[in-house]
Amino acid sequence: MLDIKLIRENPEKVKSSLKKVGDEGSIDKLLSLDEKRRNLLKEVETLRNTRNTVSKEIGTIKDPDERGKKIARMKTVNDSIKKIENDLEIIENDFKTLMLNIPNIPLPSVPEGKDDSENITMEEKGSKPEFSFAPLPHWEIGEKSGGIDFERGVKISGTRFYILRGEMARLQRALITFMLDVHIKEHGFDEVYTPFMVKEHCMYGTGQLPKFGDNLYRDAEEDFYMIPTAEVPVTNMYAKEILDIDTLPIKHVSYTACFRREKMSAGKETRGIKRGHQFDKVEMVCFVKPEESEAMFEKMVGWAENILEKLELPYRKIQMCAGDLSFTAAAKYDLEVWAAGCSEWLEVSSISNFSDFQARRASIKFKRSKNDKPEFVHTLNGSGVALPRTMIAIIENNQTEDGKIRIPEVLVPYMGGQTVIG
Repeated sequence: MLDIKLIRENPEKVKSSLKKVGDEGSIDKLLSLDEKRRNLLKEVETLRNTRNTVSKEIGTIKDPDERGKKIARMKTVNDSIKKIENDLEIIENDFKTLMLNIPNIPLPSVPEGKDDSENITMEEKGSKPEFSFAPLPHWEIGEKSGGIDFERGVKISGTRFYILRGEMARLQRALITFMLDVHIKEHGFDEVYTPFMVKEHCMYGTGQLPKFGDNLYRDAEEDFYMIPTAEVPVTNMYAKEILDIDTLPIKHVSYTACFRREKMSAGKETRGIKRGHQFDKVEMVCFVKPEESEAMFEKMVGWAENILEKLELPYRKIQMCAGDLSFTAAAKYDLEVWAAGCSEWLEVSSISNFSDFQARRASIKFKRSKNDKPEFVHTLNGSGVALPRTMIAIIENNQTEDGKIRIPEVLVPYMGGQTVIG
């Protein structure tokens, strides 16, 4: 959520920034509601003061007629207060709804652009594998080996679900453990294991609600949402808290299953395990002082890159232009790995700097000293990295002509010394 003071003092600057991310026309309406809201607050406060004054006077008046007039006046004041409070509640709700639907504004370092066609490929690392045969896509490899069971996944849960079996299941488990170990031992993260279901206020805190409710899975009877990413529970661990400055930066890494409604038409995009309603991910989430967020952002990109380099996967780093930023992000990089069988680049990590946008929504603050006013922290998150697309790249890039899959060297210890699948 943006700072209303920033909007009041710099409306044209905010409108110009929002125009870059494709949001137009909401600021004038917001400021109009804000003015009405503040005027009503002043009016009702004046009437409450009047009521308090008259109430004290009534207790000292002995003349019945004068006392009756004061009581009648009190009734008029009470009626006015009640009406204004009702009007204020409606305006407050409209104001809050509008505030919650305004996206974050991009940092100055973010390039302008209308959509993903204007994103910038910063660099490409690693060599695409070469084959003496036509490489197969992972769904064919998985079906032939029996490692990916699409038929039974659909039978028990429907389309966009699958079952990993045997060595494929072990490979996924090895990847998760490997990534957690690297982030903890080499990158200095503290692991947390969170619930996969959260209350509604958590979704508002990180910005999934109210705008993206259609993409979320929700319990029909209770106030629970299935998480779309570990960002939601990990960020909300500190909701409505004032953190000790000595604890910053806080760096958490978390493995969770993730649940999202994937609304895609049938076709090439939906083949295999690329897009599913449920997938696994290792997530980095950081809480920092405002002046440290841009440096932490670059570090997190490097930590995600380190995972891909250790897995020997060719990848490219892409800077999102303003028009392709997510609703909550002030800056964002994507990392995409090359998958030889699909012959395409697959996004496996998005790293975002949210500035104070989420912290305002979730009320996460810190104090620089005992006597200072609380400030909002800056939050950041990044996939470190996501499955199953990392699995796809490993399977397709390391396949052999006889149907086997070479296991990346760094994963061999996590596979019990096994060097080949199949």
